[in-house]
Amino acid sequence: MSNEKDLMEKIVSLCKRRGFVFPGSEIYGGFANSWNYGPVGVELKNNIKQLWWKRFVQQRSDMVGIDAALIMKPAVWEASGHLKNFSDPLVECKNCHTRFRADKIDITKPCEICGKAAGFTEAKMFNLMFKTFIGPAEEQANIAYFRPETAQAMFVDFKNVLDTSRKTIPFGIGQIGKAFRNEITPGNFIFRTREFEQMEIEYFIPVPKSDEEWNKYFEMWRGNMLSWIKDDLGILPEHIHELEVPKEELAHYSKRTIDFEYHFPFGVDELYGLAYRTDFDLKNHSEKSGQDLRYTDPQTGEKYLPHVIEPTWGVDRSVLAVLCESYREEADRVYLSLPPKLAPYKAAVFPLLKNKPELVKKAKEIHLALSTSNLALGPIAWDDRGNVGKRYYSQDEIGTPFCVTVDFQSLEDNTVTVRNRDTKEQPRVGAGELRDYISKQIY
Repeated sequence: MSNEKDLMEKIVSLCKRRGFVFPGSEIYGGFANSWNYGPVGVELKNNIKQLWWKRFVQQRSDMVGIDAALIMKPAVWEASGHLKNFSDPLVECKNCHTRFRADKIDITKPCEICGKAAGFTEAKMFNLMFKTFIGPAEEQANIAYFRPETAQAMFVDFKNVLDTSRKTIPFGIGQIGKAFRNEITPGNFIFRTREFEQMEIEYFIPVPKSDEEWNKYFEMWRGNMLSWIKDDLGILPEHIHELEVPKEELAHYSKRTIDFEYHFPFGVDELYGLAYRTDFDLKNHSEKSGQDLRYTDPQTGEKYLPHVIEPTWGVDRSVLAVLCESYREEADRVYLSLPPKLAPYKAAVFPLLKNKPELVKKAKEIHLALSTSNLALGPIAWDDRGNVGKRYYSQDEIGTPFCVTVDFQSLEDNTVTVRNRDTKEQPRVGAGELRDYISKQIY
């Protein structure tokens, strides 16, 4: 356990030191459970989101996307059941008055904060919705809520999407966006926060006549999610555990849910989720709004409310899992063995000596060519701080897969050294072939 705790502390330290994640409001003493993504962190996060969007929305003929508002009418959340059911059990230590989720601690043991065995209060349900007010007056009529999930807008806009996209069932709607939950016990760095980001799909299917019919779509998305974890995030399958959520623990809308759990340094916990929501949401929104949200089959003319398979990916948890999976320590260095397509910088370029104008000029020409051509690789770092060894160490810690060094031989034969982050090998490559060489290694 101490080694796992040390690993988590090392990852948090690296994130701050190298610009992945900063504490929120830090110059004012910090703000509990608030985190900001720094220059390289936002690149890693965006790479994950862009890769997801390309794979699950743009490259599929049965998918479209939307980007919905963060605040919706309270009637939406009443119809979805969130105002009534979106709650966690809360207990309070009778000694230090710290509050905990009752299902996340052993209430028969002393408080983990104060260490006293004073006991805990009886559990009561605490609604996780973030309340706000629309307009200048803070009164009952103006109450609104920040969305606790991205799903409901996809249900509310189902008819609009159908009318404008002309999709036929089965098809899905995808969305990436922020969600807000007033968590009782947030923590473990960016794992559980009150403001977080989701990548979510609502996949609409025909009314199943048997469990086998909906299960085939469920299994399709299960396979897609496992493939994403392994092939796109680079996470080893043995580090993933699939939890079949017991019926008594299912969310109010779910008939079946699988949690994909990752072996984080602080323990095994949920990374993603896959749920079969039946027709719960469309049925309730149709009844509460008075709008006909049924789908009309273009072949038979039959009208029905589709059922839904919902795969959900946490963006912030994806970032954390990728960092944990990629962290490496060797005798002389620490590095992140990030999948190159996820790395914040695809390469770094620098002159062997920064006080030699001819080397600097040549290096800047190469940096410009890699960064701005029509076939640009992506973000390319420029680094001329300290000696070459220190530059390598810095780029290793942020996971840059290739470091390009311009030396005196470069001036003679137009070749450069390309250092591989993982192997440390440094072949010489012609400057004119550099983009293709790196591109093949990455993509």
